[in-house]
Amino acid sequence: MPRDESMSPDPAPQPEPDLSDEVADSPGDTSPSSMGRRLIIGVLFGILVYAGMVVWLDAGAILEAMRGFSWWTFPAACSLAFGNYLLRFLKWERYRNLLGIELERKTSFLIYLAGFSMGVPPGKMGEVFKSWLIKRVNGTPIHKSAPIVIAERLTDLFGFLILVAIGGLFSHPEYTPIFGATLVLCLVLVLLCGSPRAAHFTIHLVAKLPKGERLAPKLDGAFESARVLLAPREVIGPTLLSTVSWGLECLAFLLIARGLAPAGVEISLADGVFAYSISAIAGAVLIIFPGGIGPTEGLLGSLTRQAYEPGLLYLGKEAALTAARTKAAGAVLLTRFATLWFGVAVGLVATAIFRRTQRARTAR
Repeated sequence: MPRDESMSPDPAPQPEPDLSDEVADSPGDTSPSSMGRRLIIGVLFGILVYAGMVVWLDAGAILEAMRGFSWWTFPAACSLAFGNYLLRFLKWERYRNLLGIELERKTSFLIYLAGFSMGVPPGKMGEVFKSWLIKRVNGTPIHKSAPIVIAERLTDLFGFLILVAIGGLFSHPEYTPIFGATLVLCLVLVLLCGSPRAAHFTIHLVAKLPKGERLAPKLDGAFESARVLLAPREVIGPTLLSTVSWGLECLAFLLIARGLAPAGVEISLADGVFAYSISAIAGAVLIIFPGGIGPTEGLLGSLTRQAYEPGLLYLGKEAALTAARTKAAGAVLLTRFATLWFGVAVGLVATAIFRRTQRARTAR
């Protein structure tokens, strides 16, 4: 049974519990120092990508393209993104309760938001940081709670696939292979995570590796949690919730894209939903890119440019292409700052509050 969070987080509590301690039962390094390094790598990669975009397209031209933009739409887009976080917190709570992880609601919310600070490591797997924080509170082994991140990502992808279909997959048949491949990948992963036979086979292989005998029981526990979270009856509800929650971020993109659209160009709701969702899928599937940075911006920028270009053809074909590309870059940058980087900022604030709260509790 997990310990009540009113108990001290360590067997021998320290006056000042430092969140930089190592976690012994983690299959990888999930200490704050390691997570911090991964965050820095993600941030630096983002800076390089955005700097390259600005240099290639000319910073002055991008600023000129933003002239006349209604800046109230940016905080509105951030609010929609935060609405996404709030809805997905319901999914986090469902998963936590399914695994019997006992936390006060306030503490659970802080831990959940803190995970967004690690949204830029590859595949967002830095969000396993949430498991480290749970362990600090009530001693729950990391391998028990870490599968929540996998369940969150898979149901998010299912939600994006639904949004892509709603947004107009049949109007963009060239993206059908991406849609199909992602759907098959998600279904295979759900089946593997829920298969006792697959779990037994994997654990048997791991046990033969150096130090595998120590890791195998933890892997068995992780598979057990995954089977609970990804049971067919538990996939449907979180997927529908993800569809609605990520739909809010689609609206955030649509607000910004319409705010920068050339005169006479009207981006439809369906087109906005499709562009944002298929771009998010590209960034999520290509997990080697921190936070999907690069693939997401590239595809979203391309689709936005295609929407803008017809309204600029009066400038001439080449000039229209350049102007549309510049406006699209502005829309992509603002959208990513209102979603991805806003989330990282929220996560850092939540982490600081969590740390202060835990220190105050220990000092009592």
